Amino acid sequence: MKKNKLFAIIGPSGAGKGTVIKEIKKIFPQIKYPISYTTREKREGEKEGEVYYFISQEKFEEMIQNQEFLEYQRIHKNAYYGSSKKQIINKLEKHNLLREFDIQGVKAIEKIIPKENLVKIFITVSDWETLERRILKRSSISKEELLKREESYNKEIKFLKYCDHVIESKDNMQKELIEDFSQIIKKYI
Repeated sequence: MKKNKLFAIIGPSGAGKGTVIKEIKKIFPQIKYPISYTTREKREGEKEGEVYYFISQEKFEEMIQNQEFLEYQRIHKNAYYGSSKKQIINKLEKHNLLREFDIQGVKAIEKIIPKENLVKIFITVSDWETLERRILKRSSISKEELLKREESYNKEIKFLKYCDHVIESKDNMQKELIEDFSQIIKKYI
């Protein structure tokens, strides 16, 4: 495999991963963004095939049986998320890639993608309260769901030390976040 990179963005929900991806696509149009699959409901403003293919749980489980995923997880004991082997491995032969993953997904990918082709970038926030405020600003969710997110945050934050780069996403500093992320990518391409 060539020295193309899979830039794996990791971090808690609400840290700013989606914002980074949206802006990095504009700055580095040569980087490809493989589409993942999920069984969760489409959120307002999301489009089929832009970030995710929204499929039924039955279809997702059929794809698991057919070993079509490089990695997949069931998040918050709810929806499935998965990355297609074909979408990533085939594209990595020709292009640098950028994709958001959860910790379990990165651990699975590390077993398949050579270390020299994988760059793990963790986007974090200063504390749970900051993240909670962002999550609630983005959409209304139940207390139960918020507790699941806090539990996930506490697990995810421990993964920082296993990443190649860590960027703190500060409130009202999106421009700086994008610039920090861009500088990391420029080191590799």
